[in-house]
Amino acid sequence: MAGGKLQLDAAQIRQARTLARRVGKPIVNTAKKHTTVSVERATLRLAGLQGADSEGTPWVNRLADVVRADVGLEHGVALPVWDALRRGEAGDLLELAQKASAGSITFRLPQDKDAVRASAAARTAVGKGIKQIDRRRVERERMIAKVGDAPRKPWIYLIVATGDIYEDIPQAQAAAREGADVIAVIRSTGQSLLDFVPEGATREGFAGTYATQENFCLMRAALDETSRELGRYVRLTNYASGLCMPEIAALAGLERLDMMLNDSMYGILFRDINPIRTFVDQRFSRQVHARAGIIINTGEDNYLTTADAVEAAHTVTTSQLLNEYFGKEAGLEDWQLGLGHAFEIDPEVPDSFRLELAHAMLARDLFPKAPLKWMPPTRHMTGDVFRGYLLDGFFNLVGALTDQSILLVGMMTEAVVTPWLSDRDLALQNVRYVMNAAGNLHEDFHPAPGGFIVNRAKEVLGDSIQLLSDIENHDNGLLDAIADGTFGLMKRPADKGRGLDGVAKKARDYYNPATEILEGTS
Repeated sequence: MAGGKLQLDAAQIRQARTLARRVGKPIVNTAKKHTTVSVERATLRLAGLQGADSEGTPWVNRLADVVRADVGLEHGVALPVWDALRRGEAGDLLELAQKASAGSITFRLPQDKDAVRASAAARTAVGKGIKQIDRRRVERERMIAKVGDAPRKPWIYLIVATGDIYEDIPQAQAAAREGADVIAVIRSTGQSLLDFVPEGATREGFAGTYATQENFCLMRAALDETSRELGRYVRLTNYASGLCMPEIAALAGLERLDMMLNDSMYGILFRDINPIRTFVDQRFSRQVHARAGIIINTGEDNYLTTADAVEAAHTVTTSQLLNEYFGKEAGLEDWQLGLGHAFEIDPEVPDSFRLELAHAMLARDLFPKAPLKWMPPTRHMTGDVFRGYLLDGFFNLVGALTDQSILLVGMMTEAVVTPWLSDRDLALQNVRYVMNAAGNLHEDFHPAPGGFIVNRAKEVLGDSIQLLSDIENHDNGLLDAIADGTFGLMKRPADKGRGLDGVAKKARDYYNPATEILEGTS
């Protein structure tokens, strides 16, 4: 059997997914056996602990650090924390965190009936946060039903990045009025390396705005207002990546974000975050996203900013197959898998447009139900805005020809300056022209059987299968492949990288009510 416009061999597709499952399963097993400081802090956030001390350190960090110092991280924070609350050490989580920070509380690991009572109390408290995420998901569904959804695909995805949430808001609203369906608030440079989530509304960031709960809340409210004005729901995106993936995922669910950049490979490869830390954090964060009805965006497009987009095309497909497995294992459905890919081939390469078309068609045929995220050219943008505008037009045309779901708006000033509002307006005009003129061209376009495009797509799929087979044969599978520089030419060993000290192997009595509820294990 064969399927899709490329007539890919169904047996080959099954083989690719089987290999992805075999390569991914040991990573999942490792993630199940470990916890991290961010997973534990996310659990406290779901139970309602907010705020920061006078130095700006979040109370979840203060509380988790003291618990870890007293009894270790390997048991989880839930039992020691709710045992202390049941013993009357404090009236609520905030008071407990304040007393712990002042050194006036010593935590213990409860036993027998005390442990049973503490676990029940913890589950009740964390369950309230997860019920709030459930309510926000229903709220989204009701709002879409009331005001209407984006009128067509692809959703037009546009970024704002002023560093000041109060400047981001009017820019985001203006972009929505000009036709953007998804607003992505770019995160401040370096936030992925912070092992805490800043608190409150922020007005100073570097090439972006800090991801905080208050910033999420402010932007969500503003876009809701604009959604009602325009008669279509405007989606909001931010970043659940870096050292605080689980916490930011929890905050996104609580504040009704709609999409989140969420891919451990980005943090591993491009931020040198420890692989174990990020795979553990990714699994928990994706479980939260699954519950919240959030669409994830993966970061395969980043590989092509460091590796050659022709030679490394199969690494993108390989990573997409792995992300599909990891995502579904964590509970995400097909409609939530915003798998990433990009238009990054050097335009001087002969047949570059045909190659881009082949790669984009391969992604669409392999993942027909996924809301693929199609990324514009960046690596080969030279500062010539006229050439850049033309390249972005070609990129938009490939998006139309291959029925992409989420199309990030390319900027002619890429690699020159942070875009002005006028740049965004011109870029949106480019998208509108191509989509109005050719938006349904995918219905008519069928590559020639045995032609250049079909053969290239099949070649890339074959190379992906071979790579997955090679990864499976490594002693430590995917971890060895990452250490060898297989993806994006970045070598990241499993025993190195930022955040490794925040990982703990779970003890036999480990307990986390958030995991228990999200996995439906009781």
